[in-house]
Amino acid sequence: MIRNLRWWIGALLFASTVINYIDRQTLSVLAPALKEQYHWTNTDFATVLIAFRVVYTIMQSVSGRLLDRLGTRRGLSISVAFYSTVAACTAFAQGLGGFRIFRGLLGAGESAGWPGAAKAVSEWFPDRERAWAVALFDSGSSIGGAVAPFLVIFLFHTFGSWRPAFLITASLGFLWLIVWRKVYHTPETHPRITPEELDLIQSSRPPEVAVSPRPRVAVSQLLRFRQTWGIVVGRSLLDPYWFMMAEWFAIYLASKGFRMEESALGFWAPFMAADLGNFFGGGLSSYWIRRGWSVGKSRRTVVAIFGPAMLLLIPAAFASRYWLLVGLFAFATFCYAACSTIFISLPADVFQSSAVATVSGMSGTGAGIVTLVSTYLIGRVSDRLSFQPIIIVASIVPCLAALVMVTLVRPGKHTSADGILRNF
Repeated sequence: MIRNLRWWIGALLFASTVINYIDRQTLSVLAPALKEQYHWTNTDFATVLIAFRVVYTIMQSVSGRLLDRLGTRRGLSISVAFYSTVAACTAFAQGLGGFRIFRGLLGAGESAGWPGAAKAVSEWFPDRERAWAVALFDSGSSIGGAVAPFLVIFLFHTFGSWRPAFLITASLGFLWLIVWRKVYHTPETHPRITPEELDLIQSSRPPEVAVSPRPRVAVSQLLRFRQTWGIVVGRSLLDPYWFMMAEWFAIYLASKGFRMEESALGFWAPFMAADLGNFFGGGLSSYWIRRGWSVGKSRRTVVAIFGPAMLLLIPAAFASRYWLLVGLFAFATFCYAACSTIFISLPADVFQSSAVATVSGMSGTGAGIVTLVSTYLIGRVSDRLSFQPIIIVASIVPCLAALVMVTLVRPGKHTSADGILRNF
């Protein structure tokens, strides 16, 4: 028997998002070198990112439904095996067309990552710990993004080519898969869980879920609830900031005249700030729940504070000093991550387990659609004008996300309608 087994599961989910983001950020870190080698414009690079985003967006909802049907263990196994293979094959890309194809396939594989992790958290963690667990696995994206510049630049200089970087980083996913297959089972079927921990997990579930899980819920049913729209629209407005920072920050710093080696240090800071923001947002929410606040009130308050705080990114549009730019982006990313942890927690907070991955996938699809549009616009606007208007808009839109979430994701008269919504 393993004590606190749920936190070992949480650590494994954290490792998966670290690897996911190392694979994803390999291209962004190498972007300045690839642009020089292949003579790409920012618009050309945007089309590579869009190829990933189109497929990732479509497959988020598909993956969410498949995860609810296949189960967490099998669904994430297929996802990681597929995207690790694609990431390795990217080493053989030739030109713009090849990168578009491989990034599109990578998006298909990685689309199950966040819905799958959210579903695993809903299976393994009680209400008062769920935000901490989400912060743990979501912080993996920050750690992966922070590690990627140093690892990828080291591999690039060691081998004198960008191709080995894709092969070596992709191998991490296959190592993770071996451990995942050995360790992960649902609490009710896990051979190593203690009776005390199983009781703790089941005690936070509604009685009907603990006894006999409900069948899958139709998307048409979920769309009847304003809470679904609050989660989907709110996350759709919030997430594009993260992808702007993660995918364009190295090019943005290069546009300011900073070399790739200098940018690695600055590239690291916003990702580490996001890691702190994940835990701060999740921890603050959990603290208020322990003080007697409802789950919904604690989640809404975090978003209401940190969404508008991202307005402090606006001075970065006019700054030119390296560490001031990095510091402003780091603060905005800290605030983003605090909100992001809450949005990723919401499907498990608001809906029964049988609908969690589906709602999470729907919100990911919505975020992908908006990010797809913003990625194209970033490429066009930065080529024709500058990054200045992009940063101003990126600081304002999260305020709208906070307004939507605080307004719509509230208990209603029919919170337990059809047994789909939880009492949050």
